[in-house]
Amino acid sequence: MTTYSPLRNWQVGKGHKVAIVGLGGLGHMAVKFAVAFGAEVTVLSSSVRKKEAALKLGAHHFVVTTDEEQFKSVQRSFHFIIDTVAADHDINPYIAALKTNGVYINVGMPAKPWSIPSFSLAAGNKVVAGSGAGGLAQTQEMLNFCAEHKIVSDVEVIKIQDIQTAFERLEKGDVLYRFVIDMSSL
Repeated sequence: MTTYSPLRNWQVGKGHKVAIVGLGGLGHMAVKFAVAFGAEVTVLSSSVRKKEAALKLGAHHFVVTTDEEQFKSVQRSFHFIIDTVAADHDINPYIAALKTNGVYINVGMPAKPWSIPSFSLAAGNKVVAGSGAGGLAQTQEMLNFCAEHKIVSDVEVIKIQDIQTAFERLEKGDVLYRFVIDMSSL
């Protein structure tokens, strides 16, 4: 719901170029939804090791943001950017990747406030927005959409006895998408 709702609310679809920042639990679903809505999807990641996974999920393009040339090549390219990263990070380089009238949508909710120069928004009429859950009606709409398009969340099922190892892997960024605890292991 966290990534479905803003894509739906901003009417993202065919003809739109969408970038997804972060390819974790939220990011992988944002890719699946944006592709299903008909958008041209690019994953923006600091980790080149996520490229294969992004393309397998349906992303059309992958850009390594730590590669200055690659990142520079997508400046002023996107109608929408969905930021799914919960860790604190500078969003200003991503705002520069928005087209005129582009919308930067935060769903990752980092702890520290952002510092955004007013000019970077005014020059290009850009918008920074947040998004929460869409309520019961939109949740049902999302579930119907997922059933129709065969969209599911990718998860790794773990036993409760492996929770410490899972936490350590999570801290290292060594998990694709989501851990789910097998409750029968309690």
